[in-house]
Amino acid sequence: MRLVQDEYDFIDTVDSIRSVGGASAEWLARTFDEQHLDQIRETAFLSAQSHIQEVLDTKVHETDSDRPLPFKTLRLFPSVDITELGKAEYLFKFETVGEEGPFGHTEGNTPPKYVTDRAISVGREHDFDRLILQYHQPHTPWFSKALAEDRDLKYHEYDWWNYYYETGDLESIWEAYMSDLRFVLDDIELLLENLDADRVAISSDHGEAFGEYGILGHKLGSLHPQIRTVPWVITSAEDNGTYEPTVEEPNNARMSREELDEQLEALGYKV
Repeated sequence: MRLVQDEYDFIDTVDSIRSVGGASAEWLARTFDEQHLDQIRETAFLSAQSHIQEVLDTKVHETDSDRPLPFKTLRLFPSVDITELGKAEYLFKFETVGEEGPFGHTEGNTPPKYVTDRAISVGREHDFDRLILQYHQPHTPWFSKALAEDRDLKYHEYDWWNYYYETGDLESIWEAYMSDLRFVLDDIELLLENLDADRVAISSDHGEAFGEYGILGHKLGSLHPQIRTVPWVITSAEDNGTYEPTVEEPNNARMSREELDEQLEALGYKV
């Protein structure tokens, strides 16, 4: 985040905090826990990450014995049911990997525009104590450069682990990652101009390792400093009415286990 700080007026100071999770599923289980039920009931959570269904809705970590052991240990953290939230939206259902749409790439995951659009709508129409937005970027497949150049994804953009093992080329990987970081920050800039909020925190559920201590990526349960240390930026937002959202509220009907597994595998997760 500090590398792009000068490119965005809304980023004044970049601090850091320690995330409660080494992966999105762990962050979800430990953030939406029963200890904070009163606050959670006054919270709207809009997520482009399908783990929201797995952890807070179907709770497969409690019921599916075939899941990897680290995932099953999430049952040690008593998380609330999805119905306890003031509002929840399954934005991961928009433009999933392999699906065509107006904002993203067929080989990419849910683009940030869906989160921004729905956040502006929910912020204008409701008055929750807090609004938590979970964008998917920057997360593989990194597709922003391919989208801008109207081309297919390159090897390092959809399978950077094997690309790195075969080539040792970290520069191309880093450029793709930073491109997707800017991709989502551009949307956050639009969001901050169309939402009223005295205090906005910009952070991440987890970080990413790029070879430090021999580790690539992120994984559940990791204590790696590059994965657990995440940025913390405080700013504010003011609705200037410069943008009118067009995305309708999604149907929160559950995806099938097969559909979820296909999506998670396309994003690099083992299921």
